[in-house]
Amino acid sequence: MQYRRLGNSGLKVSELSLGSWLTYGGAIDAKQSESIIDKAYELGINLFDTANVYHKGEAERVMGRALSKYPRDSYVLATKVCVPMGDGPNDRGLSRKHIREQCDASLQRLGVDYIDLYQCHRYDTDTPLEETLCALDDLIKQGKVLYTGVSMWKAEQLLDAVYMAKALRLHPIISNQPQYHMFRRGIEKEIVPLSAREGIGQIVFSPLAQGILTGKYKPGMPFPSDSRAADPEQNGAIFQLMKDEQLGKVEKLIPIAERNELSVAQLALAWILRLDNVASCIIGASRPQQVEENVRASGVKLSETDLLEIETILQA
Repeated sequence: MQYRRLGNSGLKVSELSLGSWLTYGGAIDAKQSESIIDKAYELGINLFDTANVYHKGEAERVMGRALSKYPRDSYVLATKVCVPMGDGPNDRGLSRKHIREQCDASLQRLGVDYIDLYQCHRYDTDTPLEETLCALDDLIKQGKVLYTGVSMWKAEQLLDAVYMAKALRLHPIISNQPQYHMFRRGIEKEIVPLSAREGIGQIVFSPLAQGILTGKYKPGMPFPSDSRAADPEQNGAIFQLMKDEQLGKVEKLIPIAERNELSVAQLALAWILRLDNVASCIIGASRPQQVEENVRASGVKLSETDLLEIETILQA
């Protein structure tokens, strides 16, 4: 496993990280979840990502219990706040009240004294940015949080946060968590250049496009019975990408993967890691074997010929 600095911080994270969006606390039982987390840790993954809203806190509980057997300083624990956790008017957003209360609740569910990376899950237009940044800074000063980041913020929102933190002399955000893969490349134009300039690293989610980029789905063929697409608890977002055009492009990627002795999934992950501003790719897994396969993408360097051929396929 290779490691990269997260933004301009001194924090080093594994090129592949383990997430819990659709799995832990929901589609995968606790015992299976723990075996996956154990395998990730064994293979050198040190960044584990979750959120308070994933299965209403259960994903945090599962991840916290699984990691509790390991030294606390040996892994980086990331969670998030913003998305509604209840029906009350203050059960959502990035107000000082919600941030403080949800940080304490996450700490309790995770069973830890501090969170390594606390992320704003979305941008909150109802709360002044100054209030949000100051609340996050307070958590750092209290020792409850070590670093802060955001997820799915627009370029102008990131820039506002950077300038405001500098003006108020607050701890800067060090990460952004966007969706990024071969079929969703919106961050390349503005987010990545801005982030590279301002010291913000990307921790990308859905790097395999909900499994489309594993090569397991074939145009005009039934879904494999053990796949995410065949599981109603996990397939909510996958059908936006399940189009013959995309599946056909995946088929054309297979020869490139094979000549590099990679699976299509490994090729897709290595392609993302070609960007220096990407610190880590969050993978999801329902079996330990999937983690074993994906981590082999760490350290892979694709040639300029490979990258040009992939670009031609994706742009066709």
